[in-house]
Amino acid sequence: MTDILQADPVARSAASDAERAARQAAVTVRELSGIGEQAAVVRLLAQIWGRSLDNPPLPPELLRAFGKAGNYISGAYSGDELVGATVGFHSMPDRHALHSHIAGVAASHLGRSIGYAMKLHQRAWALAHGVDVIEWTFDPLVARNAYFNIAKLRAMPAEYLPDFYGPISDAINGGDDTDRLLVRWMLRDPQVVAAAAGRGPIVDPRGPGMTTVAVPRDVERLRADDHAEAHRWRAEVRTRLGALLAAGGTVVGFDRDAGYIVRIEGHRRAESERKAEK
Repeated sequence: MTDILQADPVARSAASDAERAARQAAVTVRELSGIGEQAAVVRLLAQIWGRSLDNPPLPPELLRAFGKAGNYISGAYSGDELVGATVGFHSMPDRHALHSHIAGVAASHLGRSIGYAMKLHQRAWALAHGVDVIEWTFDPLVARNAYFNIAKLRAMPAEYLPDFYGPISDAINGGDDTDRLLVRWMLRDPQVVAAAAGRGPIVDPRGPGMTTVAVPRDVERLRADDHAEAHRWRAEVRTRLGALLAAGGTVVGFDRDAGYIVRIEGHRRAESERKAEK
């Protein structure tokens, strides 16, 4: 790993970006390998997802196996307190990719950019291990996650996955369908390199060839206050965004007001919009 850092300027800059982000968030982010540290990860993830230790989002024995197999398990510490955790596993060998399965930050420490520090640590780790792509899924209705993933990190949606996990009853999913967007983070892409250095691009949703797909400002609150309205949003975004991606549209940005910014190539525009309106 040291040889890669010495020979690879992108990996070196990724390590520096990760260290800077951790300092700014006032945390230490590091890999976790001991059974006690990994048990703390299970407890934290159960707390974040509102699940009991008898039914955590990630079973402790599976986490132990992931670690033994050389996968990615990391924690963010504020002093001695574990306040964030990320777990990822390797994809098929020919894909040279890491699938980031789960990541979360304790509610009491939100708003400190700890999630950003954890993702940059993950990027640095992947590059140092010869991995150039990280993929993960997220709920396309959660605007803050869409902004973070797309606008801040420059991870680009690759596929719309309707009800990907099936029913999950916890504090985050709220019994809703588990639609997900699969995003692909191309770690060496110039836009990703610039974003990691704090120079993310601004995409105009009104630009030529662009269309937008709106999402609710706070779907988690909406699920609690008006489940039927949240379900209506789910169906609308699934129909429009799913059809646009299936027809060749490319998500190029996310705007807090306009939602997903999708570029449609000229000859595909009419077909994409027709499918999205069905």
